[in-house]
Amino acid sequence: MNYLTLQLLHEEEIQTLVNNLNKEKNLWEDGKKTAGSHSSKVKNNLQLDRESEISKNLSQSIRKKILSNPLIKSFALPKIIHGIMFTKSLNNMQYGRHIDNPFMSSGRSDLSFTISLSDKSKYSGGELMIEEMNSEKEFKLKAGEIIIYPSTYLHSVKEIKNGERLVCVGWIESYVKSIEEREYLFDLDAGARGLLAKYGRSDELDVIFKSYSNLLRLLGN
Repeated sequence: MNYLTLQLLHEEEIQTLVNNLNKEKNLWEDGKKTAGSHSSKVKNNLQLDRESEISKNLSQSIRKKILSNPLIKSFALPKIIHGIMFTKSLNNMQYGRHIDNPFMSSGRSDLSFTISLSDKSKYSGGELMIEEMNSEKEFKLKAGEIIIYPSTYLHSVKEIKNGERLVCVGWIESYVKSIEEREYLFDLDAGARGLLAKYGRSDELDVIFKSYSNLLRLLGN
């Protein structure tokens, strides 16, 4: 399972974020400012000044929300959640095909995430495109949904035809670098927790949880 999508924010949280972001009309700047040398050539959007007080405060609330979600913790095994920023794409804006920098000043990028703050019905275009070895997947999220995917994949955001796409993006440095190893651990954890919920605690489950913990200890960094 290389992708995880789920509803992270409820309606009140979304509205609070959007209201705060809409107040800061003078803090939106060219997205190229934080792009790498290659990405800057294909990046055309706006982003909230990451050094502003409002950006830091809202980023901290997003970080706490992600870390409090048990499914995300099981899937991503987050060590550091970093580089959080808020971006806005208006008519004719897009972000061409690129790959995220493997190392940033804030941490290593094992997983990338996007949280939609605009409902997909409020704009046309703007689909997130993620490329795997032999396929390309298209995602357009409801307000408050998050998608988490490997930073090793080429991806892009299609041109906005009409409306406004407002999102929060960032990166996760995981305790486990490998996509495959994270998937094995996620499946093992999900299976064990499912058995626990269905049948309750048992000596056999204790052994499974012991093995999971020791595998994480072995594979983690």
